[in-house]
Amino acid sequence: MLIIDRISEGIAVIEDGDIHFDVPAAALAPDVKEGDVVISENGVYIKDETATEKRRRKIIEMQNELWE
Repeated sequence: MLIIDRISEGIAVIEDGDIHFDVPAAALAPDVKEGDVVISENGVYIKDETATEKRRRKIIEMQNELWE
């Protein structure tokens, strides 16, 4: 699963498990932001809407469990 870790100074850092790699921020689709799950399509990283939403829900669920 490719996740946008951070975007800074024209560089996007993508996390793939324990591996991190840099790509030019210009290689990201305009709607991609930090924390999004992406897929590479024809050299452009586009948001995987379903996987991003599932990941966000899981993070919220885990945070809520901390308060129980």
